[in-house]
Amino acid sequence: MGKIFKYLWESKGMVVGIVLLLIIQAYCDLSLPQYTSDIVDIGIQQGGIEHVAMEEMRPETYEGILLFLDDEDVALFEDSYEENEDGNYELNTKDKDTLEELDASMSMALLVFTGLSQSDTMDLDTIMQMLDFGMTTKEEIMALVDDQVEALEDMSDSILRQSAILAVQQEYEALGWDLSRYQTNYLLVTGAKMLGITLVMSATAVLAGLMASFTSAKIGRNLRSRIFRKVVSFSHTELDQFSTASLITRSTNDIQQIQMVCVMLLRMVLYAPILGIGGVMKVVTTKTGMGWIIGLAVGAILVLVAVLVGIAMPKFKIMQTLVDKLNLVSREILTGVPVIRAFSREKHEEERFARANRDLMKTQLFTNRVMTFMMPAMMLIMNGITVLIVWIGAQGIDLGNLQVGDMMAFITYTMQIVMSFLMLTMISVMLPRAGVAANRIDEVLQVEPMIRDKEVTMDDAKAEWKGVVSFEDVSFRYPGADEDALSHIQFTAEPGKTTAIIGSTGCGKSTLLHLIPRFYDVTQGRITIDGVDIRDLSQRKLRSLLGFVPQKGVLFSGNIASNIKFAGEGVSDEQMVEAAEIAQAMEFIQQKEEQFESPIAQGGTNVSGGQKQRLSIARAIARQPRVFLFDDSFSALDYKTDAALRRAIGERIKDTTIIIVAQRISTILHADQILVLDDGKVVGQGTHEELLKSCETYLEIARSQLSEAELSRGPAEGASEPAREAEEDLTATDTTKGGADHE
Repeated sequence: MGKIFKYLWESKGMVVGIVLLLIIQAYCDLSLPQYTSDIVDIGIQQGGIEHVAMEEMRPETYEGILLFLDDEDVALFEDSYEENEDGNYELNTKDKDTLEELDASMSMALLVFTGLSQSDTMDLDTIMQMLDFGMTTKEEIMALVDDQVEALEDMSDSILRQSAILAVQQEYEALGWDLSRYQTNYLLVTGAKMLGITLVMSATAVLAGLMASFTSAKIGRNLRSRIFRKVVSFSHTELDQFSTASLITRSTNDIQQIQMVCVMLLRMVLYAPILGIGGVMKVVTTKTGMGWIIGLAVGAILVLVAVLVGIAMPKFKIMQTLVDKLNLVSREILTGVPVIRAFSREKHEEERFARANRDLMKTQLFTNRVMTFMMPAMMLIMNGITVLIVWIGAQGIDLGNLQVGDMMAFITYTMQIVMSFLMLTMISVMLPRAGVAANRIDEVLQVEPMIRDKEVTMDDAKAEWKGVVSFEDVSFRYPGADEDALSHIQFTAEPGKTTAIIGSTGCGKSTLLHLIPRFYDVTQGRITIDGVDIRDLSQRKLRSLLGFVPQKGVLFSGNIASNIKFAGEGVSDEQMVEAAEIAQAMEFIQQKEEQFESPIAQGGTNVSGGQKQRLSIARAIARQPRVFLFDDSFSALDYKTDAALRRAIGERIKDTTIIIVAQRISTILHADQILVLDDGKVVGQGTHEELLKSCETYLEIARSQLSEAELSRGPAEGASEPAREAEEDLTATDTTKGGADHE
């Protein structure tokens, strides 16, 4: 949760705006039940008469009420009324607090006055005359009507107020008011207020929803960008920590979980406490004496949530791991379909996928079944609370301590409070999974790449880079390994010359090549370009000097032109065509109807292995680097294309340094320098002819690939003729020695 709030804090301005809108929405939401209560209690039961403090009264009523008011209330009463042109008395204030004071003070006096006015045993006019002549006092008068006052004091405040309102209705009728119209006006005005509040509440809810969606989408976008930038900055060491399937899940499914939860947090989790606290404050003002019911409801909900989440939480953590596993299996099956079909392993792979799918389904079913108990249990609690309120409230109404509208408002406020906890409960279903997702994303973001640029680099150390690559006593060990993968490698590759690396599978050829672009950093010694340690260069500068062709050709969705121009933004059409010609790719490009605009599918699945490899080589050539790194990049080419390609490279980019990792000797036959690796060590170094005489390992490799005639002839004879003719001669000698261009 802390990580999710950290992501939200990045958009704190928007969050504050959402909170303000939610406060307005909650205020409107909490105001509506009171208006509903007023419509029932005032609009229907009281005929629209809201206050005991009458808006207008006759002089005799004014005098009568004044007669039975306490001394401290007389001043307030006289200040609040003034005589109009008709001789009646009108209320001159609309202050809410003043009206409440008048209601409290006038209720008893009005009822006593009304009772005496209708009494046959005591004449009100006589009492007034006795007061005027000083024959009696207020205290004596109150003593005379003591029985009536005592009866009124035994009444509850609610019944006392209702009785006073009936007296007000009688006064308005005596004044000739149309009470039906008065009631209708009150209902229309109150309804209009409710409609206005609803419109404001709807507008704030929509606006808050839009802002929440925007904020969560922004968080998702930023997280995807950060993960992408972080993963792109990873060296091979960091990439080995996470599977490709896991990284895809973390950057898609996990971020989607966080994005959904952020919307819920901003719309529901923030709104729930605002609504809940406001509901509690409103309930307190109703003075129904049923506040304990809310405590009971909240306690029951918390127990329910704690039990359900406690059962489901461990499964939510397992679920994301199972999603990773399913993605991994799916990716392996989809990418390996040709191999699966070739070995008739469809049934086995179907069972493997079904097993991963079934494990995920079982976990999801378990969590879903657990959480399905939540809604019925919540509804049971809510309905039970409603029944309890009605039962307790009905007793209060029967005793005259509670009005129907107040009970309705209390039910509504209670449901709002319960719904607030229900919102928190619903989000609690998603929070555990989102918390796991946030941790998984944070695992990626917290990884610090082992290969980083120095604060001060030597990018400008040379005005012009030549491309002399030197390995100076270089050793390398993979992280966590017990032994060195490469030991004490020392050689120099110069411009205009080809340096080849050959050896048995797993001897460290590709590892050696990967040290040059700093996919890994050396653990001992150093690698220099033109005498500058590559670790003193920025990675961008270093790789701008290199043209790297990986062992497996990688193409991107687009077209042929976009893949070749992927080498850099400054690649012109002329450079693109030239690179394609050198890479021997023009032959198949020109055969396509759209030529350079021909589409390339994702991963280059719509071109052959040989075509993919040649386009990868063309991309590296278009970069116009100072050093070419070919990691067994000719393996998918036939001998003819291989020879023509190497001849074009030798003729047209002869001023560059070329380092080739190869499996077949025919590719490196004419290299200026050949390194023979065995178990991570250089066991031979020299030309082809020299190594045949001095290196037993190289001789064994040569014997496994070349005929005795080719071995006895050597490269010297072939060196005098073009490389292509030499390789075509090898093909004619033994067609089984080479590979075919997989077109």
